[in-house]
Amino acid sequence: MPDTPIGFIGLGIMGMSMARNLMKAGFPVVAWNRTPAKAQALAAEGAAAAGSPREVAQACPIIITMVTDSPDVEAVALGPGGVIEGIQPDAVHIDMSTISPTTTRKIAARLKEKGAHMLDAPVSGGSWGAQSGTLSIMVGGDEPVFPRCLPVFQGMGQSIVYVGGNGMGQVTKLVNQILVVGTMNAVAEALVFAAKSGADLEKTIDAVKGGAAGSWQLQNLGPRAVKGDFAPGFMVDLQQKDLRIILGVAEEMDLPLPATALVHQLYASLQAAGLGQEGTQALVKAHERLAGVEARVKG
Repeated sequence: MPDTPIGFIGLGIMGMSMARNLMKAGFPVVAWNRTPAKAQALAAEGAAAAGSPREVAQACPIIITMVTDSPDVEAVALGPGGVIEGIQPDAVHIDMSTISPTTTRKIAARLKEKGAHMLDAPVSGGSWGAQSGTLSIMVGGDEPVFPRCLPVFQGMGQSIVYVGGNGMGQVTKLVNQILVVGTMNAVAEALVFAAKSGADLEKTIDAVKGGAAGSWQLQNLGPRAVKGDFAPGFMVDLQQKDLRIILGVAEEMDLPLPATALVHQLYASLQAAGLGQEGTQALVKAHERLAGVEARVKG
């Protein structure tokens, strides 16, 4: 399997690290990116650079996409010069972006007409997980295709779970994001409460992170927030894209998500203030403005 060439389309913050990890695992990588310089940079490390998604698909039995949003995946998969024009029968397109389940199922159906397969395999873990190869990967699609691609997933992540048919990987990722933003909102609100009360923020985090209130967000993003470190592991703008998808799917199902909608509005206030490129821990700034207090370590 490591001799199998893997196509990789989308070399952003996440995709570049994921492609590098596949190369470290021994897979030949054929790459394409809308900004050619990024593909050339990876080529300098041993990958092959292709001229289009179609060329990637022609060269590889497994093609991964890792781009920003539903229209982007649809364009590289089904558009002119796209994957569908070059994909071979029985080849697999693995989309690891976070997009609409409806778009995923549309692409899967079109690829099926070509005799090819699609797995939707969005990830959780942010840029840190992409760099370290410790991503959580939730996989939807035809179950018999999953074992064939498992070694590829293992080159990029640690927790890899097959969750159902096409679109269910995306549904599971949206569940993940509902949990993430709700937890981050609780962390931000709690830190502002602690600051307003005059508590030592670092000691407060240490005191509660090992108990029932503990979470990944509290342990990893809480300390960053109180130290004023708002560098993105995952940007506010990208989180908002995911929330837009969640709320759109919920509306289609007549499903109220009041807490998720609230966090969407709080992040919108950060975007309006020009903070969309900051990390999601910047949510604490929205609560600080409401409370009139800054939750920062002093000194």
